[in-house]
Amino acid sequence: MVFKRILLFFLVLSFVSCSTITEFVNKSKNNNVEVKNEMTEDVIADEVFVVDNDAFIDTLDYDDYYESQLTEYDFDTIEDVNEDSIMVMIQERFDAENSGEAIVEDADVMMDMMDTLNIIPYFVKNSVVTENAYGYAPNFVPTFPDSVYAKRIDYLRNQTTIDLVFNKHVKSFINVYAVTKRDKTERILGLADVYFPLFEETLDKYNMPLELKYLAVVESALNPTAGSHAGAKGLWQFMYSTGKVYGLNVTSLVDDRFDPLKATDAACRHLSDLYNIFDDWFLALAAYNSGTGNVNKAIRRAGGIKNYWAIWPYLPRETRGYVPAFIAVNYIMNYYLEHNISPLDPGIIKTGIDTVTVHQPLAFDQLNEMLSIPMGDIKFFNPQYKAGIIPATDKNPCILVLPEKYVGDYIDNEKQLYEFKTKKGIDKEKLQEEMKKISDRSVHVVKSGENLGSIARRYRVSVKQLQSWNNLKGTTIYPGQKLIVYSSGAPMAQAGNSSPVSRSTTQKIHTVKSGENLSVIAQKYKCTVTNLKDWNNLRSNTIKVGQKLKVYPPADENSSSSTTRSGDYVIHTVKSGENLSVIAQKYKCSISELKDWNDLRSNTIKVGQKLKVYTVAKSSSEPSTTQSGGYVIYTVKAGDNLWDIAKKFDGVTVEGLKKLNDLNSKGSIKVGQKLKIKKAK
Repeated sequence: MVFKRILLFFLVLSFVSCSTITEFVNKSKNNNVEVKNEMTEDVIADEVFVVDNDAFIDTLDYDDYYESQLTEYDFDTIEDVNEDSIMVMIQERFDAENSGEAIVEDADVMMDMMDTLNIIPYFVKNSVVTENAYGYAPNFVPTFPDSVYAKRIDYLRNQTTIDLVFNKHVKSFINVYAVTKRDKTERILGLADVYFPLFEETLDKYNMPLELKYLAVVESALNPTAGSHAGAKGLWQFMYSTGKVYGLNVTSLVDDRFDPLKATDAACRHLSDLYNIFDDWFLALAAYNSGTGNVNKAIRRAGGIKNYWAIWPYLPRETRGYVPAFIAVNYIMNYYLEHNISPLDPGIIKTGIDTVTVHQPLAFDQLNEMLSIPMGDIKFFNPQYKAGIIPATDKNPCILVLPEKYVGDYIDNEKQLYEFKTKKGIDKEKLQEEMKKISDRSVHVVKSGENLGSIARRYRVSVKQLQSWNNLKGTTIYPGQKLIVYSSGAPMAQAGNSSPVSRSTTQKIHTVKSGENLSVIAQKYKCTVTNLKDWNNLRSNTIKVGQKLKVYPPADENSSSSTTRSGDYVIHTVKSGENLSVIAQKYKCSISELKDWNDLRSNTIKVGQKLKVYTVAKSSSEPSTTQSGGYVIYTVKAGDNLWDIAKKFDGVTVEGLKKLNDLNSKGSIKVGQKLKIKKAK
């Protein structure tokens, strides 16, 4: 307990020394009850905010602050915890926060976003839009006294209704944009010419400060294809649930969060709503980053003061750098020439693209193969079409962005494009089929108080179907979780995906890359998120860039080791000395398959335990059928559904199968069930 009290003392001291809260006024040492409300917004002599130590400590909620600061440190990970080690740890944190370095370190998402600009291939190297007017040598990096930064920001403050200030935290981010990542700032400045006119027009439409355009720089570094580990997408980094509130549609084919026009309008409405809640732009920005709940919690812990700098220590660590970064971007976008930085020409992104209208379903592959448009260009300029399919119709046409030089070819060949069949067999008919499948699929966001039973009743499906479509092994769900639902009761868009996948028994190591999450990696290796968590003993879905993950990829379909399983299975009784590896070798399957077939969450099995093992099919290319009179008898296999089965036979429909086999309206079938199918004439 002594150590914890020492820890609290130094953490409070650290905050008092580096906090950017405005100066308290009218303080009385004998009566400081009203101190919390006696704040001034003036910048004082040093052009940085200071705080009266005694007055600030008197306003602290001791227990709340004690608990919130202790969560910053995990004592279980520190060996030989003693007074000396705690003092060193606190001193290091004290020095970092006092210099402003700590919040830059915590802003790793912002730094990652800036680094993604390196993969955009269109910038013209060694080409700058503006020559420097100050006669600096090409590689010279200017720096200035704090008083100069403060004076410049004070000038910007007088041009806006946003209360811009200068302090050590802002200075740390100015150093990022002007020094350590100045090459990325050149690229941001080049992209600003592309996107800022759109941002300014929309902000003006909603009568909002035009300086809010700089928020997109903090969020995405103006990379239109940006995506975060948490699932935020696009220039304004909308999360799925927030985007949905503001009309940004997300389906299996289209993600409006990547649409600059729609996302910018949604961002303005969202920011306007947040400002109406807090009546303060900095608090609105903090809520945009961390949510209104975290900001309200921080306000309560700060004693009810609605001031960003007052609630600063109670905000999530990554949000503490959010507003300082926003102020720093305001600064660098206005004073980049003074720092010997010039915009880098973004090439065709600025002047070499145009839009065309698509009236029928069209695949990226069709554009690539028929018109020879580079696939990289199509994907970069149209990230909202996430499956490479443009789901256009005459009634609902879609916009396609293309390099200017291909626009004429598109217009001349539009009708032929819709009919063109690719090497993969993609054509108009298949695209229309795919669109019908997707229209059957929706995403349900779980609300508080809901369970699988209530959701199943709402969509008139079964709990088992919900579990199957979402790879759920139990019935536990949580608020905010996204569930795939097929309104017809048949997972048409994922037909066959639930059948067992034959996996290699050879383990591979996957290194997590920027922008990846467990869902993305699972899709790559055709497994589930649960598989990945089981293989790597992960307790949550959180992973980090550079982390090593064990994976068992699907066996090569063309190799002799690739095995297709039928719907029939045998029961294996575990014998003494056996483990999953021994059993997998015996039946020529993978450990992952055994676990999937038997709902095992670990590799632990017991002697006498019964395990289900699917047998090898005679031929994966032929339906499992027998002949009977005028009918074919089909044996249902693992992963089959009525839609999948109907596609195997000419002239067979789902409704026909239901009627012929006296199936209920949901069309529920079981592995091993025999279905009658009318022979084609």
